[in-house]
Amino acid sequence: VAGGAVLAAAAGPAAWRLLTGGRRRVLPLAAAALAVAAYQLCYFAAVGRTGVAVGTVVAIGSGPAFTGVLSWLRHGARPGRRWTAATAAAVAGCAALVLGGQAVGVDPAGVLLALLGGLLYGFYAVTAARSITAGAASGAVMGVMFGGAAVVMLPVLLWGGTPLPADPRGLLTALYLGCATTALSYYLYGRGLRTTPVARAATLALTEPAVAALLGVAVLHERLTAVSWAGLALLGAGLVVVALPARAGAPEAGPQARACGERAESSA
Repeated sequence: VAGGAVLAAAAGPAAWRLLTGGRRRVLPLAAAALAVAAYQLCYFAAVGRTGVAVGTVVAIGSGPAFTGVLSWLRHGARPGRRWTAATAAAVAGCAALVLGGQAVGVDPAGVLLALLGGLLYGFYAVTAARSITAGAASGAVMGVMFGGAAVVMLPVLLWGGTPLPADPRGLLTALYLGCATTALSYYLYGRGLRTTPVARAATLALTEPAVAALLGVAVLHERLTAVSWAGLALLGAGLVVVALPARAGAPEAGPQARACGERAESSA
């Protein structure tokens, strides 16, 4: 709720212009806002059922795969072999990093909820990319999507009986999570979608568990198992390969997506 409010406020008049730009622009973003809110519910429900490790791996790991498939279906931009191989390696490394060779219980309903979360993530990422490549301001797109999600989630917050932080430290932590890890992160993510194909961006977002693991070692003095270190190395290698520019003449998702967006914009 806090992150969505900040993004909507930061977008300001640009978000309003986007909302008044016609049904062809508003309806997809409205659906994406519902997807943002539903993703939150699915992810935390999955974690509650099947645990943090499995829920995180399935939800975050399936996101890039769903994004690549949805981008292919909506933009006609078929993922290349290099992206497919590097993304598979990164997801496998993420699984090894988070699970670390430990025995974990798997709840089928929790896994399905996590997979649904990954699908929802792919949907709102592809929708945002389509709007941005069609000429909409990235900040406005994120403001509309997450501002709309905040409106949807506010009743859940109030009616769910969630206690608001009473002490200053708890309140500051909640504000940090809203302003920094949500609002700032997705503002930058939106700007990245201006020039980065959405499938590649979704894979690069797997940097999150890698950074979390390194911070755990450096700040919290946690110890990673050999399996986790191997997973971290595999994840890092996959991300490096995805981040490298495409070879000259190789197919790229970005131009197709931009061309598709330009056609949609001209027809509108």
